Amino acid sequence: MYILSPQQTANVDKATIKNKGITSVNLMETAATSCFQWLHNNLQGKNISIHVFCGIGNNGGDGLVIARHLHKHNYRVNCYVVNFSSKRTEEFVVNYNRLTEIGLNPIELNNENDFPEIESNDVVVDAIFGNGLSRNPEGFTKKLIQYINTKNVFTLAIDIPSGLFGDRSVTDPATVLKASHILTFQTPKLAFLLPENKDYVNSWEVIDIGLDQNYIESLKPKTHYTTITDVISLYKTRNKWDHKGTYGHSLIIGGSYGKMGSVTLASKAALKIGSGLVSAYIPKCGYTILQISVPEAMVEVDTDDELIYFNFKTNPTVIGIGPGMGTAEKTAQGFENFIKDNKLPLVIDADAINLLSKNQLLLNYLPKNAILTPHPKELERLIGAWKNDYEKLEKVSEFSKKHSVILVIKGAHTVVVKDDERYFNATGNPALATGGSGDVLTGMITGFIAQGYEPLNAAILGVYLHGKTADIAIKVTGYETFTATTIFEYLAAAILEISNKKEA
Repeated sequence: MYILSPQQTANVDKATIKNKGITSVNLMETAATSCFQWLHNNLQGKNISIHVFCGIGNNGGDGLVIARHLHKHNYRVNCYVVNFSSKRTEEFVVNYNRLTEIGLNPIELNNENDFPEIESNDVVVDAIFGNGLSRNPEGFTKKLIQYINTKNVFTLAIDIPSGLFGDRSVTDPATVLKASHILTFQTPKLAFLLPENKDYVNSWEVIDIGLDQNYIESLKPKTHYTTITDVISLYKTRNKWDHKGTYGHSLIIGGSYGKMGSVTLASKAALKIGSGLVSAYIPKCGYTILQISVPEAMVEVDTDDELIYFNFKTNPTVIGIGPGMGTAEKTAQGFENFIKDNKLPLVIDADAINLLSKNQLLLNYLPKNAILTPHPKELERLIGAWKNDYEKLEKVSEFSKKHSVILVIKGAHTVVVKDDERYFNATGNPALATGGSGDVLTGMITGFIAQGYEPLNAAILGVYLHGKTADIAIKVTGYETFTATTIFEYLAAAILEISNKKEA
């Protein structure tokens, strides 16, 4: 699924109107009626007060349509026009007149004294500002948003919470409405997926309003929201004539005294995701641990307690490196020698990222499309601090282009970045906020590359499945009892969901 910028969305609206031979009023009617239907399905005629706040632009026009349908279905609806400007759009005026014609006259809000009483059991529909907002709300409109935010009510935002920018960061938190739920049109908004906006975006869903999909495709959007539909096309089914050699050989390098769990998890993950063979290169102190924990894996060892020589004899297809490896001086030197000599595909995690951050000249030796999987602090060490999440994405893209690498930025909506392309993940939940889950992801991505997946596809598919295991598991485990090893228990179910849909 694509994520469009506000300007792209505006262009798609115009193209849809032209190509489908409809009017902008028709398009507004379709979009807003879908929002009404969502409300109606959830409220089922419940006798509560619904307050619809409408701006004077097209987002406000959506609100007027919603109010009209609510009134026709005998809901107790109060409709307000927020007069922050005298310039009303044509679509707004048409729907304003349609509303008054059926006997519902909107209440004009011109200052703070006009604000209505809102009770705790009421519902608020936010249609004040839409996706094209370019500056912070001011004056009494800002105070109205603040007023609504103080009320303990369910607030439904239409397309985007008022005051939230679609393509840049909030500069005045007091001007953004805190939505309980968002009904957004056709595609997600980038703003919904960024950690800094968590206070304004509780939950959201996309409503298909029939925009011209061919025109959207022609724009070749570079920002994506990865759903099951997307990963089905990436997933490769197996042939009955295949054998273990068909699915490659993953080598996992890592571990140090007291930190053998991470490399063990990564090795097991590479196996569980389907790598034909898996080897681990670890310190001697972890030999027994890994052989017992992952009996299917082969093991080579370095010195007693840490990695120094990186002199493995295995001939792998791909190498995953970093989990539990440590950053000791001798390890750092051995890692430098390894990076300078290596020509194989790499998945780089944890301490390997930290060592690259300390010696960034080594970035010049990475193979093309090497995958780095940093958590936020590791990312900051690698690319430097950022002012906001939008700047972070820009810096990550610049880093990816400069070094020809792929970055997997872990978080609530883990995003895979290659150059200007960004793939935000649709799966996952706070259950994954547990030690070792990132090591499992490293092993999964490594195992996919071993099987012949292109690195970008391996990262996208690995991130999706990793998150999906948590989505399936929490129905049984809850958040708190989920651990990194729980991922293995639900990985089969996550894979089967994709494979079954692919075969259907």
